[in-house]
Order: sequence, then structure tokens, then C-alpha cells
Amino acid sequence: MAKWGKFYLIRIEFLGFRYHGWQKQPNFRSVQGMVDKTFEFIFQHNDFKTHGCGRTDAKVSADDYAFELFVLKDFEIEPEKLLMELNRNLPSDIRAKSIIEVNSEFNIIQNSSVKEYHYYFSSGRKSHPFNAPLIRDFGAQLNIEKMKEAAACFLGKHNFKRFASKPSSSSVFERDILKSEIVLNRNITANFTPDQSYIFKVKSKGFLRYQVRLMVGALVNVGRGDWSIDELHDTLNNPNGSQVKHIAPSSGLVLHEVCFDQYS
Repeated sequence: MAKWGKFYLIRIEFLGFRYHGWQKQPNFRSVQGMVDKTFEFIFQHNDFKTHGCGRTDAKVSADDYAFELFVLKDFEIEPEKLLMELNRNLPSDIRAKSIIEVNSEFNIIQNSSVKEYHYYFSSGRKSHPFNAPLIRDFGAQLNIEKMKEAAACFLGKHNFKRFASKPSSSSVFERDILKSEIVLNRNITANFTPDQSYIFKVKSKGFLRYQVRLMVGALVNVGRGDWSIDELHDTLNNPNGSQVKHIAPSSGLVLHEVCFDQYS
């Protein structure tokens, strides 16, 4: 850690459809890999480090993702100029929104106070292929009113053990859900988007692996009539039962906002 002398909090937005998530992985295209490659081109060296606010699944997009840039003490460039250079050289599906200098005590993981995810979806008639990167088409007609009722069941503190994929021995299953609602989609509209599509909005301090997508899967089960509201309650109240099987596809999921104790 002593190697690094300056630290920057950088917020970006990206369309994740062609990326294998944020984190760099061998033989896969990732958002972090593209960002690091862009920094190498701008700086003409690789004496820096990036660290993200968390992993994202393949094909997940973000309205507001944050990462920290670590550079040497003698690094000299104004944040405004770096922002301009980033956007000049990043591919068109990644855009830097802001850059601010932070102190050495800032920890992008530990200082994250809340995250909000949005899951975009439609049902009924098959939608235009242009929607595939952002709005998941579930095909069969869904009972949206029942799904709205089911979404409210997630509010508050619950044990989400049955909504976690491959948890570790140190996983903390109790999560406090601060927002859980389904609303009409007015964020993403175009002449090819469905006449009616929806957003599942969910907010918490943190989430387990695949938790949001498994929550969406449970809501779709209710919307299709495969589950009752009571069955959803039972899944939340009896954490030692079998895991939720229906995991919603990743391409409808968007990290909408990341907040920090400071620098928000």
C-alpha cells in the first residue's frame, strides 16, 4: 500500500452485454480489463492499480459503478483532464461520469453504505431484439399486481440463505432490504421497447452472490402462478429449505446507484 501516493474515486456507467462482468479474468473481456487498458494507453505505463466497489455478473450493466484508482505520489494530472482523456479513449459502451481525489483512508468496499439495483423486464408478446441487452422478456403473461405484492415481502431484515448461490462458510445471510418495489419503466424507452415494461427496484447495504437475480426469479414464479405469496413468505422464514432454483438472466440487471459514507 505504501507504494501508492494518490487515490481517486471514479464513477462510470456501462452497457455490460459484451463483458464478462467488472473484474478482470483470464481469457474473458471485462470492464476492468478495458478500463485498465485505457489507463495504460493514457499514462503510457502500467504503474497504477484499480479496485472496484464489487463484482458484477456477465452482461450486467451499470448506471453508477465506482472504482478506486491508485497512482504514484508524483502523478500529475487534473481530475477534469483525466476524465476527458478517459472518455476520449474508452469504448462507446463505457462512460466515465466523475473523478475526485480521495484520501488514503478511503476503502471502496468498506465505505460503501448502500447499493440499489434495478431489474428491467417485460412479459406477454415477444419484444424487439434490440431490447435484449437491458430489458428481459419473460414471455408468458405475468400477474404484475401479484408481483408487486410479493416484492413488498422482501422489505426489512430476512435470512436470504435460500437466495444465495454457492455461499462460503463466512457468508452473512441476514440482509436488511431498504427498498423493494415494482414500478412501470419510464427510464428506458424507445420506439422498439415494449408498450409496457417494468423495473424491480431493490436497495440494501449489500447483497449475496446472485441474490437479486434469485429474488427476481421468485417474483416471476409468483407472477406465473407457480408460487403463492405464502410460499414466498415460507422461503424467507425457513432458511434451511432448498435453494430457490429460478435465477433470472443477468442481462436485465442494472447497478443503479452506489453510495458511500462520504464522497456521495
